[in-house]
Amino acid sequence: MAIMVSMALFQGCALLPKQSAVKADNNLYSMPDTSVKTRWFTHENINGLPGEGGKTRFGRKGDPWVRMPERTSLVVADIKQSGTIRRIWMTLSDRNYVALRGMKIEMYWDGANKPAVRAPLGDFFCHSLGQMVTFENACFSSPQGTSFNCIVPMPFKTSAKIVLVNESDANIGVYYEVDATLGDRHDEQTLYFHSYWRREDPTTVRKDFTILPKIEGKGRFLGCNLGIIQDTCCTNFWWGEGEVKVYLDGDNEYPTLCGTGTEDYIGSGYGQSLFSHQYQGDQFVSERKNAYGFYRLHIPDPIYFHKNIKVTIQDIGGPGNSELLETMNKYPGRAFMNTGDGTQYYTRKELQANVKSSGYVERTDDFCATAYWYMDKPEDSLPPLANVNERLKGLSSIK
Repeated sequence: MAIMVSMALFQGCALLPKQSAVKADNNLYSMPDTSVKTRWFTHENINGLPGEGGKTRFGRKGDPWVRMPERTSLVVADIKQSGTIRRIWMTLSDRNYVALRGMKIEMYWDGANKPAVRAPLGDFFCHSLGQMVTFENACFSSPQGTSFNCIVPMPFKTSAKIVLVNESDANIGVYYEVDATLGDRHDEQTLYFHSYWRREDPTTVRKDFTILPKIEGKGRFLGCNLGIIQDTCCTNFWWGEGEVKVYLDGDNEYPTLCGTGTEDYIGSGYGQSLFSHQYQGDQFVSERKNAYGFYRLHIPDPIYFHKNIKVTIQDIGGPGNSELLETMNKYPGRAFMNTGDGTQYYTRKELQANVKSSGYVERTDDFCATAYWYMDKPEDSLPPLANVNERLKGLSSIK
């Protein structure tokens, strides 16, 4: 299984340093058998048929986009054979948070009734919190902050369907292109791509935010795109001390994999600022520094599961004592819990006695996550995507 998944990723994502990519991947110069065909699914060739592209207006770019009124859906690819989605590109006429969170993307594999991918359009493509920015990583990119690109390989054995749903009140124009190879041969070890978005606003004190709820099966956790909007009272001190935990194959109270802090998980240290690397990044920071969008892709460091998996992150801050005193004075009715058994709270007396020290504090913020993974089934057990009002709530306040 490890070899199969790794090879699939090598063929689809920019997984190696640029200087060695061509040398390592003979797929670039090995011709497949004649059963494998390349097809682009666009509004100029909806069914990806031979010789049927761009025919409107005598072939002079007559129909490159489609308008999606409110509460409508659009099938952007409907394939009835084996193949692999290689690349998805899109852009919208409206690129604000209403469009990015009000639109959702769903993907179905091999005739499944339930989508394996269900996420807000923007979050799926690594545009966190309804904010479009310029960034690039191994699987997603937006060269000028105006587009959506995904090059995660998505294999299927009998069929694939990709659907956009506009659940917003806006009338949105959509340009799209789904690039696929058809006729690929996939054996029993080939895994299906999944993605799921969820949000907690606010999180619960001392209860870790769930990035990927527990799922049963075997596969590979590919990574996640996270977003946080800080609690208004606690924006003056560092929020990202929470550790990422991965519960594998029967873990209960404690996980097998545990990180050291939020910024550490995305490869940084001592805080977060803007950066965009192949496998880790913090692609969005609001002007007020009260909202962050960041990602980690587990490509060079695969996380395999053989029975089940669950992924979480703690919501813990790291204030200096002086910062915490300032917050307590501003919000006199608010109590701040120290990390531990849940019974210990900071007091002004102890903070004033050690004003130059610092500590940890349990926080409650607005967290969201888009998880990406491969597994051995085309369907998972997770609930439907949250409704559009829950997805949009509070985004207009991000500055």
